[in-house]
Amino acid sequence: MHYAVRRIAAEEWRELREITLEALRDSPDAFSLSYADAAARPDGYWQQHAAAEATSGDCATFTVRDDHGAVVGIAGVEPIPHVPDTAHVHAVYVAPAHRGAAGPAADLVNATIRHARDHIDVRWLTLGVNESNGRALAFYRRLGFEDTGKVIPYVRNPAEKVFILGYPGFRDGPR
Repeated sequence: MHYAVRRIAAEEWRELREITLEALRDSPDAFSLSYADAAARPDGYWQQHAAAEATSGDCATFTVRDDHGAVVGIAGVEPIPHVPDTAHVHAVYVAPAHRGAAGPAADLVNATIRHARDHIDVRWLTLGVNESNGRALAFYRRLGFEDTGKVIPYVRNPAEKVFILGYPGFRDGPR
């Protein structure tokens, strides 16, 4: 199967909403937002969010589409306002039928890395992974992310931990 990864377009707000809700149904512990909260957001929120993610210099959301044009994955990247000189990859999701070595996940995350290098003036790139998500931890490590030693409580259940991984050589690596 061939996949196409690209930055979301403003008019694709419905697709953004649907893939986000799918991600929250499929992997609720992987995200800081709950399905109920996301589902309750009005269309205007999704329209504004898609428009901002499509046009902002700093923040961007990327989608991946399959051969039939269906959105089967999503990932975002943006600076962290309260953490100086740092951008964060977030909301990474690929539908279960498209996961695995032949799937688009690596291309999707690499799109966020390229965007951060080219458009966000920071020295560090991070992402967070819930301690219970061993598959995601292994995947990000294969892509070159490393443990930073930072651990934060999971927003939706502070008894759980989120490991913060960093992308070494973020500013020194190839574009």
